[in-house]
Amino acid sequence: MMGDRDFRNITHNAIRSIGNELEIEIDSKDIQTIHLQEVTKCLRRSYYDRIDPNEIERRGFNELLSGLLRKLQYGSEPKEFAIDKIKLKAQVDMITDDSILLFRSALGELENPQANDILFLNACMWIYDKVDGVIVYITGDKKEITFSLTRNKKMFEETIRRVRVFNDLLKEQKTPIIEPSSDCSDCQYFERCFMKKKSSKQISLMGILGKEK
Repeated sequence: MMGDRDFRNITHNAIRSIGNELEIEIDSKDIQTIHLQEVTKCLRRSYYDRIDPNEIERRGFNELLSGLLRKLQYGSEPKEFAIDKIKLKAQVDMITDDSILLFRSALGELENPQANDILFLNACMWIYDKVDGVIVYITGDKKEITFSLTRNKKMFEETIRRVRVFNDLLKEQKTPIIEPSSDCSDCQYFERCFMKKKSSKQISLMGILGKEK
């Protein structure tokens, strides 16, 4: 026994506090400045983050790794890329040996990198003018899964298109369409897009059959 204190709640609050401190600051009123992470994930989620935000639920310290590395600035200064009158801002986790590195947490071993991570890394390679990039996924049991990428121009053009679309939606105050993905179930805005989450209850089949007799 360690007393009556709720250490699980203490740890949760610590993770939340550190996460808030490491979060990239986005000025919701400055719609001419778009951050890369906004357009490489669900646009509706990014829109709600600006217009009517809910706090994200963080599960562990490994999710904070990327923010910690950005804070330490291992060769990575924030950079801007001009798209007409829009400024696209980006910052990578690390630059070493003339390659860009991203570090992400993962629930288990992955066969392929996540789509939004590919979009993010590819855009960073163009913004920072680097040819090679690496995504390193770290699991809860400390396993590392590494994927290397070479930049792709068409993929970067798709990111630029999403920047323009997001900027227009913010100007017109229009909610983006739903972009269904595996991330939806853990999204803090799930109930705004789909339905209210219900907690399932276990029902005894024998109990039901017994009542029918």
